[in-house]
Amino acid sequence: MEHKPEPKWSGKACAELKGSKADQVWLLFEDFFSIDKWLPGIDTCLQVHGVSGEPGCIRYCASSSTSASSDGSTEKMTCWATERLLAIDRNDLCLSYEVVDSNMGFKAYVATIKVLQDDKSDQDQCNIEWSFEADPVEGWRLAGLVSYVESSLQAMTTRMEKALLTSK
Repeated sequence: MEHKPEPKWSGKACAELKGSKADQVWLLFEDFFSIDKWLPGIDTCLQVHGVSGEPGCIRYCASSSTSASSDGSTEKMTCWATERLLAIDRNDLCLSYEVVDSNMGFKAYVATIKVLQDDKSDQDQCNIEWSFEADPVEGWRLAGLVSYVESSLQAMTTRMEKALLTSK
């Protein structure tokens, strides 16, 4: 009997960022090696290869957590991924990256982040879209991955809003 591969997963999250123009927010995403400044839970983001913001550059991202085991001792666990910047478009304010390797079950994951100016508003604000396509991830459900992307993007926009407002 032939085994049919599971269909690819895809999802998208959107968030509004008030008080800043798209080109201001874009500068934060363009620095590919600084995602740890914006994404809560990421403790480390290191340059592995290449120049930040240039296609082909690779970053290592990690987050650590401590949990108690049944015998009362504590155990430190690190989740990590290496990610390659696939494409960057400074005119359209978007970038795409892929997970090259990880210890979280990702086999194939490609994400695109777009920063869009909200021209309908008379105030400075923009929208951020984070879309992805991935092979099914062991230990995850699609709804859980979409929820993670949504909550991550919301947390990132909160941090970015604060940073951009204090820099004015």
